[in-house]
Amino acid sequence: MSVRQTTADVVVVDYGLGNLRSVTRGLERAGAEVSLSEDPAEFDAADGIVLPGVGAFSEGMDNAGPFREALVEQAEAGKPLFGICLGMQMLLTTSEEADHEGQGDAEGLDLIPGKNVRFSRDQTVPHMGWNELDVTRDHPLVEGVDGEHAYFVHSYYAIPDDENATVATTDYGTDFASIVANDAGNVFGTQFHPEKSGETGLRILRNFVDYCLEH
Repeated sequence: MSVRQTTADVVVVDYGLGNLRSVTRGLERAGAEVSLSEDPAEFDAADGIVLPGVGAFSEGMDNAGPFREALVEQAEAGKPLFGICLGMQMLLTTSEEADHEGQGDAEGLDLIPGKNVRFSRDQTVPHMGWNELDVTRDHPLVEGVDGEHAYFVHSYYAIPDDENATVATTDYGTDFASIVANDAGNVFGTQFHPEKSGETGLRILRNFVDYCLEH
């Protein structure tokens, strides 16, 4: 008789940018066995991968360069991949947040086609603090969180090429995609920090752990 796995083994990618301690603690509270990894070879054995991120897009992609091929391979093979804040933006194709003005767009992982753009000049940036999640379509990550509030800190936001890639929106002068996912559903991200979002964030992390166990 096979024994049902009850704990998901989750790898948090340690590429030098990210609130690793609080992300790890949040995932552990959600029931995951968590390991930090600087080795893409360790992705194979994981039930799910978390790509955290705090800081600038270009620096994030530079630092994540050694992981790019492995992340894309794992995502295309169907493994759950969860990007948080900058990590979510890195899932998209490009970002306006290049190192220098006029440099052109910085290249992302292109796992969810789309672009990251800066909030308009008449909005205070960064968008910082608690704001509401408006779930626009079903996805296992958002079960039980429609209308709840999450904690944001960001100056750029995602515009997916496909409207259906938007799982939830948040209003900050404009309705922006605060949760996105790919067509297959296994690559997804939150613009906010679930590890800083109280019970709402914990519910999302638990949903992620459950998803990792089921896929």
